[in-house]
Amino acid sequence: MHIGFISSHYPFSLSTRVGGIGTSIKNLSKALIAQGHHATVFVYGQSQDAIFQEEGVKIYTIKNKKVKGLSWYFTRKKIERLVQQVILEAQIDIIEAPDWTGISAFMRFSVPLVIRLNGSDGYFCHLENRTQKWFNGFLEQNALQQADAIISVSTFTAEQTKAIFNIKKDIVTLFNSVDVDEFRPIAVEVDTNEILYFGAIIRKKGVLDLAHVFNTLVEDRPETTLLLIGNDTMDVFTKSSTLALFYSILTDEARARVKHIPGVPYTEIKHYIAKAAVVVLPSYAEAFPMTWLETLAMEKPLVSSNIGWAKELMIDGKTGYMVTPDDHNVFAEKVIALLEDEGLRVNMGSYARAHVKRHFSTAIITKQNIDYYHSLIQG
Repeated sequence: MHIGFISSHYPFSLSTRVGGIGTSIKNLSKALIAQGHHATVFVYGQSQDAIFQEEGVKIYTIKNKKVKGLSWYFTRKKIERLVQQVILEAQIDIIEAPDWTGISAFMRFSVPLVIRLNGSDGYFCHLENRTQKWFNGFLEQNALQQADAIISVSTFTAEQTKAIFNIKKDIVTLFNSVDVDEFRPIAVEVDTNEILYFGAIIRKKGVLDLAHVFNTLVEDRPETTLLLIGNDTMDVFTKSSTLALFYSILTDEARARVKHIPGVPYTEIKHYIAKAAVVVLPSYAEAFPMTWLETLAMEKPLVSSNIGWAKELMIDGKTGYMVTPDDHNVFAEKVIALLEDEGLRVNMGSYARAHVKRHFSTAIITKQNIDYYHSLIQG
């Protein structure tokens, strides 16, 4: 079996952007290959048109077309032509695309097209209570209507997307997975005062609430430090730097206890996770975040939000704590409880890894994907 993936993100040596979608595709592609199947990835939005092969995966990078007012259309047609050519030459059985901005809108292939819901623009606008641009909604609606099948990485995302776009077809939930051999405990000295946030510095991931939480943490436990790892973004509401907004909320004492690293190579993030005592990810808008899976797989207790998808991934009081992101005092209390109790951190971390291995390991999720792909091909 040969699966082709279309994505704007994929972590390879020359990639210009890396995100959770790309990471999940890489995990699945490597696992497919390990089981004797084939995987090809088409990565658009890149600096050049090229072909690579890494870790057994064939990678086509695609430079977007620039045509005033019609770049969206000509880029899609360029992707469509290349993908269809490779379908015929390499005997690809299924093409999978993400829902984000409806990249597969107006594309037609000679094999089934599957859309995997990782969170569309419409979905995130809904969760953030803001209006989606009409044109983005138009493209996403078209892509979802034309897809031969739809997969979702969480049931919550499936249900929300169905309602937003009035989808009638069934949506199958296939969770994201994590390579539990790659993300595993590392023997390093833990900084018992350090909490870690990693991911984009963006409002929807709760970073502005984290600033309020950290003010409380420093007031109650002055030795606490916060390490932020991630690239800054322009805030959708204020049109200013989200990182600047974050710092503007902090007290002078809290600001002195924060360190920001714009970004680190994907292969190095696990060392930062291992060093931190607690990971804090108070997001308002996710589908089934890789950052959460990676944290739990490394036996780190997580203090997260309690919204929708979180209940499909976390177990409150077992893998960490789930708290409403804007309940700053309670969020801070849960973090302090973990910082102050090494035994609690160890027990929760151990349970977290066991939970991930049992339900979300790449070996388990890959089999579910293979069975689903076979059903599409045969049916």
